[in-house]
Amino acid sequence: MTRPQRSDAARNRATVLAAADELFATAAAPAGLSMDDVAAAAGVGKGTLFRAFGSRAGLIQALWDLRTEPLGRAIENGPPPLGPGTDPRRRIAAILDAIVVVKLDNRYLTLAVEERSGGASLYEQPQYQLVHRLLSDLLRDAGRGKESELLAHVLLAAVRADLLDHLIGARGSSRRQLRAGVAAVADLVLNGSGG
Repeated sequence: MTRPQRSDAARNRATVLAAADELFATAAAPAGLSMDDVAAAAGVGKGTLFRAFGSRAGLIQALWDLRTEPLGRAIENGPPPLGPGTDPRRRIAAILDAIVVVKLDNRYLTLAVEERSGGASLYEQPQYQLVHRLLSDLLRDAGRGKESELLAHVLLAAVRADLLDHLIGARGSSRRQLRAGVAAVADLVLNGSGG
């Protein structure tokens, strides 16, 4: 049985998450943000951050979880096109588009999440594995058979934060172009010839 969080601890956590969210959205160099920066912006001691989140990676993960929780709920048990019961092809396209939107709306935070693997592969992160498994299953349901696992990796590669950031920053792509491009990749994977 877990003890409920004290009200001051819950308030501090919310304050820290709000400050970190603002910093990642507005900092000139988000990758360089430190726990000291977040503590100062939140008006709390650095110890409070470490007690609440354990590390910078824990703070980033908590913020990412907060940002992606609505999408996760929609995919798990929401209405079509994201939720169960949707044609697999339509659902895959909707999930990828929603991932692109979340990543673009939280560009620097997403980069920090994908970069913070701490030596572990991105492919070993629980969130990646969860989405990969879902896409693999949907691809199988859409008739892609034994190649489904590899194709799920291909689809997820198209929505990597560093690729999206490069296409926006270095190539000047618009959100509309990126979303259309990812839809085209999904269509190619779903409708390409097998074998």
